[in-house]
This record gives sequence, C-alpha cells and structure tokens, in this order.
Amino acid sequence: MALEIRQVQRLAQQLVMTPQLQQAIKLLQLSRIELEEMISQELQENPTLEESPAGEPDNQPLKPEEELPERAEAPEPARELTAADRIGTMDWQDYLDTHSNSLHGSLTAEAGGDDDEGPPSWENTLTKKTSLEDHLIWQLRMSRLNEKEEQIGQYIIGNLSENGYLALPLEEVCQTTGGTPEEAEAVLKKIQFFDPPGVAARDLRECLLVQLENLGLADGLAARIVSDHLPQLESRRFEKLARELGVTIDDIIVASQVIASLEPRPSRNYDEEEIRTILPDVSVQNIEGEWKIFLNDEGLPRLRVSSYYRKLAGQQGLEEERARQYLQEKVRAATWLIKSIQQRQQTLYRVTESIFKFQREFLETGVSQLHPMVLKDVAEDIGMHESTVSRATANKYVNTPHGLFELKYFFQSGLRSGNGEDVAAESVKDKIRSIISAEDPRKPYSDQHIAQMLTADSIGIARRTVAKYREAMGILPSSRRRQPYLRK
Repeated sequence: MALEIRQVQRLAQQLVMTPQLQQAIKLLQLSRIELEEMISQELQENPTLEESPAGEPDNQPLKPEEELPERAEAPEPARELTAADRIGTMDWQDYLDTHSNSLHGSLTAEAGGDDDEGPPSWENTLTKKTSLEDHLIWQLRMSRLNEKEEQIGQYIIGNLSENGYLALPLEEVCQTTGGTPEEAEAVLKKIQFFDPPGVAARDLRECLLVQLENLGLADGLAARIVSDHLPQLESRRFEKLARELGVTIDDIIVASQVIASLEPRPSRNYDEEEIRTILPDVSVQNIEGEWKIFLNDEGLPRLRVSSYYRKLAGQQGLEEERARQYLQEKVRAATWLIKSIQQRQQTLYRVTESIFKFQREFLETGVSQLHPMVLKDVAEDIGMHESTVSRATANKYVNTPHGLFELKYFFQSGLRSGNGEDVAAESVKDKIRSIISAEDPRKPYSDQHIAQMLTADSIGIARRTVAKYREAMGILPSSRRRQPYLRK
C-alpha cells in the first residue's frame, strides 16, 4: 500500500478556553480578599477602568461583541502638572530639609527646628511580630556572658524546633562551637530559664520540670510525678499513683492541676502564623419569617468603564491607530472584568440559595438538623456543572444565625438511620459532642457506650466510627477524660 499525503476535512466539536472564559473561572474561585486584591491591581493597570463615585449610577458595560462608538471629538481636559514636570521644578534641598527620615532630621526637629506635622514616613510605620528567636537573642545579649558562651547560646537558639525544644544533642553544639560539654550545659540551663521558661528543653519532662523549678516547686509532689510517673498521669491512674507515692488521691489531684497549668509548648505565644480575619461573602437572615440571602458587597469597589477613554477608543486616524488599538483592548478587558464579576456574584447567589433550599432545617434549628448533600444535588437544582458549584463554594463563607461557616461545610456525607433516612455526619458529631458534654466527668462514657446510645436514638453507628468522629473533633478518649473530684 502506497503512502501519500492527503487533506481531509472533518467536523468536530471541542471546548475552547478563551481568555475571557479563563478569567471568569478564575474569578469564580477567588476568595473575597483575593477578589479585592485583584480588582485593586486591575484599577492600577487598566486606565479605562475606574471606580464609580458613591451615589452615581454605574456605566452600562459594553457587550464584548458590541462595536465601539464612532469617532467623536472629546474636549481636551485642562492639563495638570505631571510627576515628571514637578520633579524638574522641585527644590531638592528644601525637600530633604523638610522630609528627612534620617537621624539628623530627627535631631533637628528636637532642637527646635520646623515641626513637620504630616504623617510618619512609610518606613517608620512598618512592624512585624516578634519571633521566639528574636526574643531569646535579646535576652541572651542582656545576660553577662563571654564571647564563647554567647556563641553557644546563639547556636542553641538557632536550632530550636517549632515547639521551642532543642532539636539537636549537646555533643553537636560542642563540635560546632568548640565549647566544652560543661559550657554548653551551663548555657543551655540559663536559656531554659529565659522567658518563656522551659524553652530549649530536650523533651516534655525537662520542659515541665524547668517550669516547676521556676515556680519554686522543684521539690514538690508535682515534680516527683513529672520526673518518674508522667505516663501514669497521662492515663489518669490516680489511685495507682497515690499508692506508689504514698499520698492521698486529693494530693494527686492538686498536683495534677498544677501540672495542667504548665505550658507544654513554650513557643505557643510566638507562632509565626498570623490570625486571619474572615469576611463572609454571603449572609442569610430571617426577615418577617422568610429567609433572605444577601451578598456582601461592602468593600468591593463599583467598577465602570471610563466614558472619556471609551470615546478616545472610537476615534479613527492613522496617526492614532496604535493608541486606538491599545485603548480598545483595555476597554474590552475592563468590560469583560465587570461582566465576570457580575456573573460571579450571580452564581454565588444561586448556589447559596440552592444550598439553603436543601438545608432549611439547619437555619431553623442548627447543626443537629443538617442533611446529607453532595455537589450533584445543587448542580442539578440550578442547572450548572458540579465543577462550577465546587469553584463557587471554594474559600467562600456564609454568615448564618448559628455562626460563620464555609459553604463547603454544608456538603455532608451521611449515615443511614433506623427509620431509613440519612443523617449528616456533622449532625452525628454534634450528637456525640452533646453526649460527652453531659456525661459525669468522674465516669465518662466509652466509645462503645456512645455507639449504643446513638443506636437507641435510631442512628446505627459502629464503635470505631464513634472513635473516628471523636478524634476528628479533638476529644480525648474516656480514660483521659476522667476527672476525679477532691473529697470534701
């Protein structure tokens, strides 16, 4: 069979991801804060995009396929001095004398010079959270140490774990710094009594013992328990501890309360992670007996296409061809951005409305009445693809009468109840949490007993499933929840 090159014409359908479609998909899955940052960036980069002043109606954006307006003469606005014009006429010596951020400028002001009442410089307003390492280094430099000891201390502080423990043996410290084991041990002991006490400990036992010594309890019962009986304390075997130490159970309880007040993670108050403020994208409120959904647009600028640049983009002429093409491209980009944001808000509203159509009992009662729900339920309800629903709920939060929740929270797997209905996993967790909160602390319920109580409540569940849900909620097992009381 001879090989030959031929042209074949075929008709086929395929999905083409246009830049506009990619932008719409990207906008849909952005969180509120990310959307604000993206809009701010677009306002800086696109001169045809502007923010509508408060109280003024927005421009109706052009449709992407709509033709730009015909050539129109636009009045030339009065020219203002640009930054380049001002730089050329600026008296730099006067500027430096007036706006200096240097030490010389500060001393001049203190000596009675001209007082600049303007805001402080940008550099002087920068700040950062003090890290544990910086805090310890500062204390190390305030201590009376020689050069070798300070070198050992800096190496120890630089090798602390994220929990504030020493992450390497002292032998390695000695090899690296050239210090003796006695010098390294002495410097380590000194650092362990810095603030926070117990930092640079090699294990939990040493960390707690240092804190007890810092409180003057190095010879007390709590120190004896931490030193020799810490595993028994963790398993709450108070009777056995009392027998082995020759004390009463009340003494053990008091000592355990002292130990519980200590800090097992010295670095806790110096974590690098900052607290992140969550702003809800949607809120649900009961107004006159009817649940209403409101999109939170506060803080989001109202965008419009500049009418002035839109007119310029419609002008013709060979001399202005490059500028006209540039402006047309920017006008179209601004138009697509406005339409994509509007579409994002509409999709978010429809998805939220559908979610609470299925989870209305949650709004009325709370977490205990959550129903099992999957992405497909909402997608079929509003006629969208599951991936669109997934993007619309990603990083989005809703404010409800029962608190602030991520929209993905309402998509729950289910368990089959005794009456044939499915129960959401989060509702089962809430029931487990309620059972444990109502138990007698001296005789906490076992996982098996909780499973039997739920089964009696028409929720068939295995003991291992109770254990899995309990661990997911961060609740200790019954052996470690037991809290004996002092005898009167």
